[in-house]
Amino acid sequence: MKKIKILCCFCVITLLLACPQDSGTNNSSNNSDSISIVNVTPRALQAPAYGIVDPAASIAANGANDFAFRLSASLVKQSDGKNFVCSPYSVWMPLAALVNATNPNDKAALLAALGASGITETDINRASSRMLYDLTKLHNKDSAYMDYYNPLKIANAIFVGNTVTLRKDFAQTFMDYYRGSSINVDFSSNDAVDAVNRWASENTDGLITKVVEEFDEGTVAALANAIYFSDRWSREFKPESTKQDVFHSPAGDTTAFYMLREGDQLTYYEDNKVQAMPLQFVNGGGLYIILPKSGSGATNYAADFLASMTNNYFGEIQSNSISATGKLLLPRFSIENDIKGLKEALIALGVPLFDPITAPLTGGLIESGIPLFLSDAMQKAVIKVDEKGTTAAAVTVLGVATTGMPVPTEPFEMVCNRPFVFILYEHTSDGGNQILFTGIVNQP
Repeated sequence: MKKIKILCCFCVITLLLACPQDSGTNNSSNNSDSISIVNVTPRALQAPAYGIVDPAASIAANGANDFAFRLSASLVKQSDGKNFVCSPYSVWMPLAALVNATNPNDKAALLAALGASGITETDINRASSRMLYDLTKLHNKDSAYMDYYNPLKIANAIFVGNTVTLRKDFAQTFMDYYRGSSINVDFSSNDAVDAVNRWASENTDGLITKVVEEFDEGTVAALANAIYFSDRWSREFKPESTKQDVFHSPAGDTTAFYMLREGDQLTYYEDNKVQAMPLQFVNGGGLYIILPKSGSGATNYAADFLASMTNNYFGEIQSNSISATGKLLLPRFSIENDIKGLKEALIALGVPLFDPITAPLTGGLIESGIPLFLSDAMQKAVIKVDEKGTTAAAVTVLGVATTGMPVPTEPFEMVCNRPFVFILYEHTSDGGNQILFTGIVNQP
């Protein structure tokens, strides 16, 4: 049976200086090969105990889902009737790691923006470690499940130029809680670009081979995150049941190929706003399909609905879903889009790292006290859904510079022949289903 590959995200945080350094501590000889630096011995990831929820880790995990919907709400407004997909978790995870490099005056604001108000830097590190263990436990050598297949892999790294010295305390924390390795590169040549792109390819099974074209002059480091997911539907759609029919797009009627799922004991939710149904993967997790009940003349109703979506309502949909008899007609779809305005969206969410005056990252990543702040943010994302499963990919780049549900009484029919929402998730102990991707399909 064909394996379906889902590439969830690759995230790069680029660190720059307002003016180039003319001296510093070299971590290695200047050559074309990247090498590991700041050798640290990692602690074991923190494994959640069965049935016991860590309160602070639960705040962080649920905050990450809340962040997912707040970020999606800000970004989807720019979709302008077009298809949309993003990976909020690709943004949340590196920002969580950067809490450890943020000045004390800005740390609380960053935690609040991440949905983690009221907890500490130590708490969010522990929460991230527990999430990482949960999400990757079948690949974790510390886990009893290591002999089993896990569809999700997560990797982190920081690439450091040979003119600066990475703070060892950040390197240790980055390794302990985020499994982030430290790699030395030469940012004065194209070697750094090659090293990051090579790392991206290695950690995405060759699906992402080119993330960066070049680094700005003065770049001294780059923080990278890769998430790779590969799985099939637990119950695949039958290709012979796929039929072509009309799809009512905001841009006008078009055609789509509809896959059919019907029968008894289908997990289903309905209220006065939506119909919703999760599609499960073989190894856990799934893709929630949410079909808003369109209003009169509401051509962008799916975008409006996603913009109003909250983690509480997503929890209501999950907890109040029932086993029902009916059918789902879902179009095959493939989306690729460049997300614009990510920097502005993060600023609007209260992320304090973009302020060149306060320079919140100063002293947190490198030994030098040169002012550092986030200077830019962008993401590219792709998703494909067909009879076998789903393929999804996202690339995020952040630049850093120096200076009561009604129960259906009859069999339901959920026909996704108009814009609908999707949510790709994986399960964690502290936060339940952890949101990895959100999006809307305006035209398959």
